[in-house]
Amino acid sequence: MSDAIARCRGVVVEYGGGPARVRALDGVDFGVGRGERVALRGRSGSGKTTLLHVLGGLVAPTAGTVEVEGRSFATLDDEARRRIRSSSVAYVLQGSNLLPTFTAFENVAFAARARGNGDAPQADPLALLQLVGLANKADHLPAELSGGEAQRVALARALAQRPKLLLCDEPTGQLDSDTGERVLDLIEALQREFGFTLVSATHAEGVARRFERIVELEDGRVVAEVA
Repeated sequence: MSDAIARCRGVVVEYGGGPARVRALDGVDFGVGRGERVALRGRSGSGKTTLLHVLGGLVAPTAGTVEVEGRSFATLDDEARRRIRSSSVAYVLQGSNLLPTFTAFENVAFAARARGNGDAPQADPLALLQLVGLANKADHLPAELSGGEAQRVALARALAQRPKLLLCDEPTGQLDSDTGERVLDLIEALQREFGFTLVSATHAEGVARRFERIVELEDGRVVAEVA
C-alpha cells in the first residue's frame, strides 16, 4: 500500500511478564490508505483497542514496526512522537471522555489550543460545535448532555486537532441503536467533508458493514479482511 498513512509490520504487543504475560497483538500486519474507512472487528479481547493505540503511538510494540506518514515511531524520541500525535492523530473513545469541569466549548477549545503551535491558526470551537449541531449547547457541562450529544462534542474536539487519521474505539458502544446510527452518519459526513482517514474498532457486524474495508481480529491476530 504505497499511499498508506499508517502501517504496522509484524507488530507484537505483550503486557506483563512471566506466567502473567499476555500477548495482545501477535504479529499483526496492517495498513490503511489516505482517506480510507476501515473497521477493526472482533470480540472483546481480540486486540482491536491495542491496535488503535499502537497506530496512534500511545503503545510501543514489543516487536515489529509502526509508521505514521512514513515515519517510524521507533526512530523518534518522546517529543517527536507527541508532535505526530498532536498534529496527525485524534481519538474518539467509547465514552466521550470529555473533561467534566469544562463546558462543551471549553473542551473543544482545549483541543484547539493543544493542536495550535507557532503561527498555525487555531480551529474555531463554536464553528466546530455548529458543525456537529451543538452550538446551542456550548455552555453546557458534559453532565448536562445526553450520551449522543457528548459523543458529538467529542467529535468536534477531535476535529479541532485537524487530524489526518481519526481513531474511534467503539464510538457508539454506549449509545442506543438510533442514537448510534446518527453518530455514525455524522462521522461519515465529516469524513467526506474533511477527508481524514478513519479507523474504528467495533464488535458489531452492522456497524462494521458501513465501512469500506473490514479487518477481522481474533486473539491478537488478523484472521480475515473483507473489502
